[in-house]
Amino acid sequence: MNTRLDPDAKAITLMVVLCAIWGMQQVVLKATATDIAPIMQIALRSGVAALLVGLVMWWRKEPMNLRDGTLRPGVAVALLFGLEFLLVAEGLRHTSASHMVVFLYTAPMFAALGLHWKLPAERLGRVQWLGIVLAFGGLAWAFLGRSAAAGALPGNVLWGDFLGVLGGLAWGATTVVVRCSTLSRAPATQTLLYQLVGAFVMLLAGAFMTGQARINPTPQVWASLAFHSLVVSFASFLAWFWLLRHYLASRLGVFSFLTPLFGIVFGAWLLSEPIEPSFLIGAVPVLIGIVLVSGGDWVTQQWAGRVKTS
Repeated sequence: MNTRLDPDAKAITLMVVLCAIWGMQQVVLKATATDIAPIMQIALRSGVAALLVGLVMWWRKEPMNLRDGTLRPGVAVALLFGLEFLLVAEGLRHTSASHMVVFLYTAPMFAALGLHWKLPAERLGRVQWLGIVLAFGGLAWAFLGRSAAAGALPGNVLWGDFLGVLGGLAWGATTVVVRCSTLSRAPATQTLLYQLVGAFVMLLAGAFMTGQARINPTPQVWASLAFHSLVVSFASFLAWFWLLRHYLASRLGVFSFLTPLFGIVFGAWLLSEPIEPSFLIGAVPVLIGIVLVSGGDWVTQQWAGRVKTS
């Protein structure tokens, strides 16, 4: 029996807070990049969060059973999750935090396409196809319509943006593997532990191999590590899984556009990142596309209800 509910005031408030936290994480990574490379910071936060999740599983008496059929898909999501953040860490060396958060959150489009192909129950409707067209049209504009102002940003911005899109692709692929494997029936903590361990191992190795393991232990670095480890990788993910257990995922997905929106605002406010007109024009259809793809059923129902009452 499906007892999941429409989001109430508590769920909506929590979703807005989570989106603000997720929109802030790229900004904090960028702000402390001179003292600790993003790749090293994500590795350490993943390791700390993995230990915390392991403690939660021990407290709940949830065994990590490697013979329950989840090992192979668990390794797959570990590699994809690690790859996602390798791309994010490298991309942040070249592009702005606001760019990264928008391009990373193209993940729902890639996940929807993969699930459409793999699961008959996840076939895309007309509204969701419209969202995908809008989102990829916005991406094309953001890349091809880049104004001369983008040249003022440090590094190869287009390359960093492209890595952000690839990070979104890896994230979307992670969602497809989880939904189409035995992980869909596994405890959320077990899936999260696979991902965090994979990210810790891959990114720590990558940090040492690329000479980015140096840490300047400033108060800002310790605050950033605490924020990413305790708030982002541990508390926010557990809160998200709690929401998914109690509320309809399609209704919650409608709020996902807030994360890149918060990322743009925080990047401009806290890091004084310039927002080029071409990027902003391209970001708008991407955000609309995220809403249509993530909450297509809800949008269709709302539209049908308005038509009946008009």
